[in-house]
Amino acid sequence: MTAVGHGATNALTRRRRRGRFIRLGLISVFAVIALVPIGVVVINSVLPPGALVSGGITLMHGFTLADYRYVLDKTTALLYFRNSMIVAVSTAALTIIIGAPAGYALARGRGRDLSTYSLTLFLYQALPTVVFVVPLFLLFVPLHLDNTLQGLVIIYSAGSLPFGIWMLRSAFEAIPFVLEESARIDGCSLIGGFRRIVLPNSAPGLLSVGMFSFLLAWNDYLVADIMERTNSIYTLPIGLETFFEQYATNWGAVMALAVFMLVPPVLLFMVASRYFRIGGIGGSVVG
Repeated sequence: MTAVGHGATNALTRRRRRGRFIRLGLISVFAVIALVPIGVVVINSVLPPGALVSGGITLMHGFTLADYRYVLDKTTALLYFRNSMIVAVSTAALTIIIGAPAGYALARGRGRDLSTYSLTLFLYQALPTVVFVVPLFLLFVPLHLDNTLQGLVIIYSAGSLPFGIWMLRSAFEAIPFVLEESARIDGCSLIGGFRRIVLPNSAPGLLSVGMFSFLLAWNDYLVADIMERTNSIYTLPIGLETFFEQYATNWGAVMALAVFMLVPPVLLFMVASRYFRIGGIGGSVVG
């Protein structure tokens, strides 16, 4: 190789290294921006009582779990946590159960009716949730679904289904149809092929839809604020609001409850992240 070739190769290597350095720097900046508020909440939740209000947010105060003990022993935070888990898990499960067949129909079916259905989903997804809250509340009152966890699950599932169906449609379209044809040749029915071939090979898409639905129900405040009126069915966002009193606020308890709200989404992502690195159709075709 000539000296010119070596020089071009070295220049290309330097440009690649510079590009990787720039990308790493940008990722680090965005990571810091995202993590600093979370770190502030965690630190403030373990400061001694009064340290946050007095403005002395330093490590000289030491750390304590007094606010966590207060939240667990003196408040109904565990009830709020249970309600949020019931609503979020039920919403995720219902969205996947209903969205998977609907997404499969859009992925494999053809026709004017399905095109209209797909366009309707897109238009429904474009509308803000606040448009539907008051009409749904008026509809739920005579059905006795207002002020219930079941009503929240229905609303959250309906809100997450359009996105879930569209996402699952893309996941199903990425699976070669030849796999289903092979299953049918072996005697598998349409439903059997969907259950044994399509669903296992679309696990990352199903998990993504489940996580989206879970987070939508877990973090929502607007719908819960309108639909919930009894302390016994408060979810965590509404329960957190009760910690803000008119003349005084226990900020340590607020931060501790905020940390409790962070734990399930973080654990969910940690458990599910390994499945996103696994190829959906890897090893499905043999021979």
